[in-house]
Amino acid sequence: MSATEMESPEFLRISLAAAMTLGMRPGRFYRNARLECINLLMTYKEGCAANCAYCGLQRLREGTYDKKSFIRVPWPVVALEEIITRCESNPEVKRICLSMITHGRAVKDAEIILQRLHQGLPQVPLSLLCTPTLLRREHLEMYRAIPVERLGIAVDGATPEIFDTFRGKGVKGPHRWENYWDLFQEALGVFGRDRVGIHLIVGLGETEEEIIRLMDRIRKAGGSTHLFSFFPEPGSKLQGRPQPPASQYRRCQLARYLIDQDLAGVEEFSFNQKGQIVSFGLSPEELERVVASGVPFMTSGCPGPDGRTVCTRPYGDCAPGEDIRSFPFQPEKEDLEMIKKQLASYWTE
Repeated sequence: MSATEMESPEFLRISLAAAMTLGMRPGRFYRNARLECINLLMTYKEGCAANCAYCGLQRLREGTYDKKSFIRVPWPVVALEEIITRCESNPEVKRICLSMITHGRAVKDAEIILQRLHQGLPQVPLSLLCTPTLLRREHLEMYRAIPVERLGIAVDGATPEIFDTFRGKGVKGPHRWENYWDLFQEALGVFGRDRVGIHLIVGLGETEEEIIRLMDRIRKAGGSTHLFSFFPEPGSKLQGRPQPPASQYRRCQLARYLIDQDLAGVEEFSFNQKGQIVSFGLSPEELERVVASGVPFMTSGCPGPDGRTVCTRPYGDCAPGEDIRSFPFQPEKEDLEMIKKQLASYWTE
């Protein structure tokens, strides 16, 4: 079957990690990581109309859409019905997340796909990573009625200037900062508190203070933050940009956890002249307990029935190896020793 015929809603791209989890692709996860959320991506021969500078799916990147990598790995194209069949027989699947792309058919096709997923897998909660550029409140209400349980919005850039430079006018892209935040407010009204997550990327040129203040704003509004470390995509406009220092990401992870768990807010934090966080507003004993749990440094995302994050996205923002950015499993003793050193290193940066 040609790529032209293998389009959504009948076909979807599936993450390599999800394909491995469902037995569609061979492979083993480094350090026996697990994935319990099946990540799906809509697919069309024309590809995505956006041109985000860090994304492997950007419109002006060379190659046909079906051959473009996303998050540095291939995403195989698979029939929706096969995905449903595989999920039915796999008790590891605790959630399914559908990601929209910027395409004229995506709004209606997302509804069709989500309805079919719910019909075939009524016990599996659904998440939608949406494209605010295409949506209005009535679309959110339509998805919620299916029911989509949680909504994700990938803002990514932590300031209006960064967003516009890498997603908007700076790359001749269709996305606008104001539209994303307008839809966030609408989504809170439709889905409710704690059911809307904002994706943010550390390392696009923002200060720690800027991204942490945005996380605090999101939480106070009723949302949560799903945090990523920038990881350059080969072939993208930002392929030569380095990852942020691990210490910078660790501090942002810790601040995110404290904010989203309602343990502290930006008014308790202190920042230095470089915009780096130097105090988290907790006593040394309290902070040590939080860090020692390891949880702040694990992948942040949608939960399963027991409240644990199941969208672990193994190695989605780093290569498997010593420099794990978002741990897809509980950090071990050696990991925590490294994390503590990274957190402390800001004193010498």
